Amino acid sequence: MPSLVTISTASQKRSLTLVGLGGILVFLLAISLSLGAFPISIGKVFQFLMGVQLGNEALTIQEHNVLLQIRLPRIVMAMLVGGSLSLAGAALQGLFRNPLVEPGLIGVSSGSALFAVVYIVFGSSVAWLAWMGKVGLALFAFVGGLVNTALVYKLSSKAGKTDISLLILAGVALNALAGALIGLAIFYADDAALRNFTFWSLGDVGGANWHKVLILALISVLPVGLILGQYQALNALAIGESEAFHMGINVQQTKLVVLIGSALIVGTAVAFTGTIGFVGLVIPHLLRILFGADHRLVLPASWLAGAILLTIADTLARTMVAPSEMPIGIITAIIGAPFFIWLLLSIKQIRS
Repeated sequence: MPSLVTISTASQKRSLTLVGLGGILVFLLAISLSLGAFPISIGKVFQFLMGVQLGNEALTIQEHNVLLQIRLPRIVMAMLVGGSLSLAGAALQGLFRNPLVEPGLIGVSSGSALFAVVYIVFGSSVAWLAWMGKVGLALFAFVGGLVNTALVYKLSSKAGKTDISLLILAGVALNALAGALIGLAIFYADDAALRNFTFWSLGDVGGANWHKVLILALISVLPVGLILGQYQALNALAIGESEAFHMGINVQQTKLVVLIGSALIVGTAVAFTGTIGFVGLVIPHLLRILFGADHRLVLPASWLAGAILLTIADTLARTMVAPSEMPIGIITAIIGAPFFIWLLLSIKQIRS
């Protein structure tokens, strides 16, 4: 049995880690607000955030509007999306007991992409769909993610129980089918539709506004809270489903909460920003390497670290080719792919 001193030390380490990540996130928020095609001094950014004037340099109306109406909603959306994708990845890795699992495995991203390309290619020919505009695209992408996840769950369930191995196979099969149907839709696409889908599939938070941020936050808050509350069940599942059941864990309920919660938050994120890869794979995996597999730390730390990563990626996307913008999905892939190459080389070296 662990001593009270050991438990207290572990709790302090978790708290310090989370406080540290939160501090980094706040620092990056201030830095990101100051950078862009229209630079604003960090002193004025702190004036804006604190609501008081510091020194003799006053914040102009134009700077205030840029910060409040353009940059802040964009950065908040990047934080919400990055945190959601990373949290979903951490929970699914714990559920599948595999650190290489990511949210796309359960079909959310491919289902969203399929419904999005169908809307982009064929929506203009249907009057009521064309009238919906970008709202229709987000709605179709959200519904597509949920539909594909529901099919994956249905194919892997029998007598009210979910087989994890069947769920993986069902996810692979439906992802492949969605990919084929996306290719078929693209075959009928014109140049404009093809270009729109290509940019959507690369991910972008440039269209963020407070209305979208509010919708994203309202839809995400409940599933995020439910997933964060599954830390004890996921820790128990790490030693096996039978062992977790005998420890008093409702295994099927945990599977449902994680799968549905992940589908909701990832589907919402993809609906508003397009597909953004590697966040839900890289961040939880890296945290497990650095801090271990205790979900009391991994789950909240994944949310914070995912928000940090996407804030950095969005800042780079806005500044690297200013005044133009680079799709944020390209930045996350550039960051994520070398990490996994390094990881593979490290594993290869350990095994040799």
